[in-house]
Order: sequence, then structure tokens, then C-alpha cells
Amino acid sequence: MYIGSLTLDLLLGDVHSLKEKRSVIKPVVAELRRKFEVHAAETGEANLHRRAEIGVALVSSESGQCREVLESCERLVAGRPELQVLSARLRVWSDTDDD
Repeated sequence: MYIGSLTLDLLLGDVHSLKEKRSVIKPVVAELRRKFEVHAAETGEANLHRRAEIGVALVSSESGQCREVLESCERLVAGRPELQVLSARLRVWSDTDDD
């Protein structure tokens, strides 16, 4: 079994409040879940209205599939004109890996 995670640090465009931030981030998270069948959530920067962190996770029987799905998630988010990806951290590990 392989577990994959992706953490995206984002800068939001023309956003002036936390309410506006939620209206930008919520549809992105929903699209990631729907399109790629992953778990996705806003995981950080909750009190900053122009910054966001989205975490994405999945489980697969193949490491390559984990990587491919997470890279597709990153491309989807990077393609959104209202968002700028500042950093992306992708990790895939096996349940047999040592801690």
C-alpha cells in the first residue's frame, strides 16, 4: 500500500476578506475531491485572507499512480488564474517504510 500527500502553499489574487478567501478555496477543494477522488482540505493559513494551504491525500496500490494523481492535482490548482502556487510538496511512502 502506498500513501501520497501533496501540500500546496497558495497566494490568492484579489481577495480582501476571509469570506472571499473561502469562496475561492472551497470550489477548488471540491473539484479536487470530485475529479481525482482524493481527500482534500484547507489545512493552513486559516487567518490570512490572501494565503492558503491545501492538503491532498490518497491511498493506492502503486506508487506511480499516487505520484501521477497528485501531480495532476497540482496542475489543476496551478491552472487556476485566481491562485498562485508558491510551493508544492509531494510525498509518497509505503506502509513498509521505516519511520
